[in-house]
Amino acid sequence: ILPKLAEIEDDDSVDGLLVLLNTSGGDVDAGLAIAEMIASLSLPTVSLVLGGSHSIGVPLAVSTNYSFIVPSGTMMIHPVRMTGMVIGTSQTYEYFEMIQDRILTFVSNHADIAYDQLRELMHNTKMLTRDLGTVLVGTQAVEAGLINQVGGIKEALGKLYAMIDDRERRR
Repeated sequence: ILPKLAEIEDDDSVDGLLVLLNTSGGDVDAGLAIAEMIASLSLPTVSLVLGGSHSIGVPLAVSTNYSFIVPSGTMMIHPVRMTGMVIGTSQTYEYFEMIQDRILTFVSNHADIAYDQLRELMHNTKMLTRDLGTVLVGTQAVEAGLINQVGGIKEALGKLYAMIDDRERRR
Protein backbone atom coordinates (compact mmCIF):
# COMPACT_ATOMS: atom_id res chain seq x y z
CA ILE A 1 0.00 0.00 0.00
CA LEU A 2 2.81 2.47 0.80
CA PRO A 3 4.30 2.36 -2.73
CA LYS A 4 0.79 2.73 -4.20
CA LEU A 5 0.14 5.80 -2.01
CA ALA A 6 3.46 7.30 -3.15
CA GLU A 7 2.43 6.60 -6.74
CA ILE A 8 -0.95 8.30 -6.18
CA GLU A 9 0.77 11.38 -4.72
CA ASP A 10 3.01 11.62 -7.79
CA ASP A 11 0.24 11.01 -10.34
CA ASP A 12 -1.22 14.25 -11.73
CA SER A 13 -4.25 12.36 -13.07
CA VAL A 14 -5.39 11.50 -9.51
CA ASP A 15 -7.53 14.24 -7.96
CA GLY A 16 -8.46 12.65 -4.61
CA LEU A 17 -8.46 9.51 -2.52
CA LEU A 18 -11.36 7.66 -0.89
CA VAL A 19 -10.25 5.20 1.81
CA LEU A 20 -12.79 2.45 2.56
CA LEU A 21 -12.23 0.75 5.91
CA ASN A 22 -13.52 -2.53 7.31
CA THR A 23 -10.79 -3.92 9.53
CA SER A 24 -10.36 -5.65 12.86
CA GLY A 25 -6.90 -4.09 13.09
CA GLY A 26 -3.43 -5.46 12.67
CA ASP A 27 0.22 -4.53 13.00
CA VAL A 28 0.81 -1.19 14.76
CA ASP A 29 3.91 -0.18 12.79
CA ALA A 30 2.35 -1.05 9.42
CA GLY A 31 -0.91 0.70 10.32
CA LEU A 32 0.78 3.86 11.56
CA ALA A 33 3.03 3.94 8.48
CA ILE A 34 -0.03 3.81 6.22
CA ALA A 35 -1.87 6.40 8.35
CA GLU A 36 1.13 8.77 8.27
CA MET A 37 1.42 8.36 4.50
CA ILE A 38 -2.28 9.11 3.96
CA ALA A 39 -2.10 12.11 6.30
CA SER A 40 0.84 13.53 4.35
CA LEU A 41 -0.80 13.34 0.91
CA SER A 42 -1.34 16.70 -0.77
CA LEU A 43 -4.55 15.68 -2.52
CA PRO A 44 -8.01 15.66 -0.86
CA THR A 45 -8.70 12.51 1.16
CA VAL A 46 -11.87 11.09 2.70
CA SER A 47 -12.35 7.91 4.72
CA LEU A 48 -15.47 5.82 5.16
CA VAL A 49 -15.77 3.28 7.97
CA LEU A 50 -17.94 0.36 6.88
CA GLY A 51 -18.46 -2.52 9.29
CA GLY A 52 -15.61 -1.68 11.61
CA SER A 53 -12.36 0.19 11.95
CA HIS A 54 -10.94 -1.37 15.08
CA SER A 55 -7.62 -1.08 16.83
CA ILE A 56 -5.01 0.29 14.40
CA GLY A 57 -7.94 0.97 12.06
CA VAL A 58 -8.72 4.03 14.24
CA PRO A 59 -5.61 5.96 13.11
CA LEU A 60 -6.33 4.88 9.53
CA ALA A 61 -9.87 6.28 9.76
CA VAL A 62 -8.73 9.66 11.08
CA SER A 63 -5.72 10.03 8.76
CA THR A 64 -7.80 11.61 5.99
CA ASN A 65 -8.90 15.23 5.63
CA TYR A 66 -12.50 14.23 6.40
CA SER A 67 -14.04 11.04 7.78
CA PHE A 68 -17.39 9.25 7.67
CA ILE A 69 -18.83 6.23 9.44
CA VAL A 70 -21.99 4.34 8.51
CA PRO A 71 -24.66 4.27 11.25
CA SER A 72 -23.87 0.63 12.14
CA GLY A 73 -20.10 1.03 11.80
CA THR A 74 -17.94 0.41 14.85
CA MET A 75 -14.60 1.64 16.14
CA MET A 76 -12.77 -0.18 18.91
CA ILE A 77 -10.18 1.68 20.98
CA HIS A 78 -8.12 -0.56 23.25
CA PRO A 79 -4.64 -0.79 24.78
CA VAL A 80 -1.83 -2.39 22.80
CA ARG A 81 -1.96 -6.17 23.13
CA MET A 82 0.52 -8.94 22.59
CA THR A 83 0.44 -12.69 22.49
CA GLY A 84 3.48 -14.81 23.20
CA MET A 85 6.37 -14.70 25.61
CA VAL A 86 7.19 -11.57 27.60
CA ILE A 87 10.86 -11.38 28.65
CA GLY A 88 10.89 -8.46 31.08
CA THR A 89 7.63 -7.23 32.50
CA SER A 90 8.64 -3.63 33.26
CA GLN A 91 10.47 -3.27 29.93
CA THR A 92 7.50 -4.68 28.05
CA TYR A 93 5.11 -2.35 29.87
CA GLU A 94 7.29 0.67 29.02
CA TYR A 95 7.46 -0.45 25.39
CA PHE A 96 3.65 -0.82 25.27
CA GLU A 97 3.27 2.64 26.80
CA MET A 98 5.52 4.06 24.06
CA ILE A 99 3.49 2.35 21.32
CA GLN A 100 0.21 3.54 22.86
CA ASP A 101 1.57 7.07 23.06
CA ARG A 102 2.39 6.97 19.32
CA ILE A 103 -1.18 5.89 18.55
CA LEU A 104 -2.84 8.35 20.95
CA THR A 105 -0.72 11.24 19.67
CA PHE A 106 -1.47 10.47 16.02
CA VAL A 107 -5.22 10.11 16.58
CA SER A 108 -5.53 13.20 18.80
CA ASN A 109 -3.56 15.23 16.25
CA HIS A 110 -5.83 14.13 13.38
CA ALA A 111 -9.26 14.06 15.04
CA ASP A 112 -11.30 16.34 17.24
CA ILE A 113 -10.59 14.38 20.42
CA ALA A 114 -8.14 15.18 23.19
CA TYR A 115 -5.27 12.85 24.01
CA ASP A 116 -6.54 12.32 27.59
CA GLN A 117 -10.11 11.64 26.44
CA LEU A 118 -8.84 9.06 23.94
CA ARG A 119 -6.61 7.45 26.59
CA GLU A 120 -9.67 7.19 28.86
CA LEU A 121 -11.58 5.35 26.11
CA MET A 122 -8.57 3.09 25.59
CA HIS A 123 -8.40 2.09 29.25
CA ASN A 124 -12.15 1.92 29.93
CA THR A 125 -12.92 -1.04 32.21
CA LYS A 126 -16.70 -0.71 32.15
CA MET A 127 -17.56 -1.73 28.60
CA LEU A 128 -15.61 -4.84 27.64
CA THR A 129 -16.08 -7.29 30.50
CA ARG A 130 -12.91 -9.33 29.96
CA ASP A 131 -10.68 -6.61 28.64
CA LEU A 132 -10.01 -2.89 28.49
CA GLY A 133 -11.32 -0.59 25.83
CA THR A 134 -14.34 1.01 24.23
CA VAL A 135 -16.48 0.26 21.20
CA LEU A 136 -18.16 3.26 19.59
CA VAL A 137 -20.99 2.77 17.09
CA GLY A 138 -21.78 5.25 14.30
CA THR A 139 -23.00 8.45 15.93
CA GLN A 140 -21.00 7.72 19.11
CA ALA A 141 -17.76 7.94 17.11
CA VAL A 142 -18.86 11.35 15.80
CA GLU A 143 -19.96 12.56 19.24
CA ALA A 144 -16.58 11.49 20.71
CA GLY A 145 -14.78 13.54 18.05
CA LEU A 146 -13.10 10.62 16.29
CA ILE A 147 -15.09 10.84 13.06
CA ASN A 148 -16.46 13.93 11.33
CA GLN A 149 -19.85 12.69 10.16
CA VAL A 150 -22.24 9.75 9.91
CA GLY A 151 -22.86 8.84 6.27
CA GLY A 152 -22.36 6.31 3.53
CA ILE A 153 -20.75 6.11 0.13
CA LYS A 154 -22.97 8.84 -1.34
CA GLU A 155 -21.95 11.34 1.35
CA ALA A 156 -18.28 10.32 1.29
CA LEU A 157 -17.99 10.69 -2.48
CA GLY A 158 -19.97 13.94 -2.40
CA LYS A 159 -17.55 15.37 0.17
CA LEU A 160 -14.51 14.17 -1.77
CA TYR A 161 -15.80 15.71 -5.03
CA ALA A 162 -16.56 18.99 -3.22
CA MET A 163 -13.03 19.04 -1.78
CA ILE A 164 -11.56 18.35 -5.23
CA ASP A 165 -13.69 21.16 -6.78
CA ASP A 166 -12.62 23.55 -4.02
CA ARG A 167 -8.96 22.68 -4.61
CA GLU A 168 -9.33 23.27 -8.35
CA ARG A 169 -10.97 26.68 -7.76
CA ARG A 170 -8.06 27.76 -5.56
CA ARG A 171 -5.49 26.93 -8.23
